[in-house]
Amino acid sequence: MIERHVTFHLHPGKAGDFGSFFRSDYGLALARQAGFLGAELLQPQEGEDTLMLVLRFKDAEAAQVWRESADHKALSPRLKSLYQSSEVHVLQVLAQQPAPG
Repeated sequence: MIERHVTFHLHPGKAGDFGSFFRSDYGLALARQAGFLGAELLQPQEGEDTLMLVLRFKDAEAAQVWRESADHKALSPRLKSLYQSSEVHVLQVLAQQPAPG
């Protein structure tokens, strides 16, 4: 499994717009993508103009297919209008511990 951790440094006051965009358009497009396993949108407690998006894919190939997809390309201009800069870290998941229960 591959995780992509993307930190977005938003334009001031855009956190709500980013969250709405993720829930309505971006997340739905991801859900249709083969090899997509899940995502979380996170906000650090100390900063409202920074968000982190954690994306999980079956493998690196599935992540690349998403990046090259028509959906991703169509949504990118709107996504880019919400942030000033971003950083991406791609990680391979070596182990997981399920929650007890």
